[in-house]
Amino acid sequence: MEKHKFIGKTKEEAIENAKIGLQELEENLIIKEKEIQKGGLFKSKKIEVEVIEKREVVKEIKTYLSKLLKDLGFTANIEVKMNEEVPTYTIYSDNDALLIGKNGKNLHALSTVVGQYIKKEIGESYKFIIDINSYKEKHEKQLVRLAKNVAREVATTKIEAKMDSMNSYERRIIHNALANNKKVYTESEGEEPNRYVVIKPKEEE
Repeated sequence: MEKHKFIGKTKEEAIENAKIGLQELEENLIIKEKEIQKGGLFKSKKIEVEVIEKREVVKEIKTYLSKLLKDLGFTANIEVKMNEEVPTYTIYSDNDALLIGKNGKNLHALSTVVGQYIKKEIGESYKFIIDINSYKEKHEKQLVRLAKNVAREVATTKIEAKMDSMNSYERRIIHNALANNKKVYTESEGEEPNRYVVIKPKEEE
């Protein structure tokens, strides 16, 4: 993954030089101000920026993920799709169940390792999604369906329902699924790693 350096009298000028030099829009670049080059007696100071193209980061994640899977002994293909500028890497392997792990624990660990690597490389967090044979997509649909079924029961009985413990990703799906529900609301309770969602009836107006 190539890191480019550009110089200007101001940060804005350095960024403009980067946009021209790389023929890219600013939103497609990751820009970090590196250092100020002090001017001499007859020289003005200059600003240097380090620039990485986001498309290069997308490629680097796939390259690193492929190597990681190979080192772990998996034979896998990786499909990359962009969704609202967030890349999703869907893995199709010779052992999807093992890669996913119980309740998605291995998949979560894989995402964490890749995330830490990219953060170290570019100096900041980068949003991406790793999925295995659409496991996350299917799991999300199951959670949304469960949330709506429990919400209907709570709305009818007026008795709150405590759901099983879930990780933050799963809890967020439940909260989002019922965010606009007029009859129930959700709250997270308990301590990590055993936090859970409680679906509660709303007071009738």
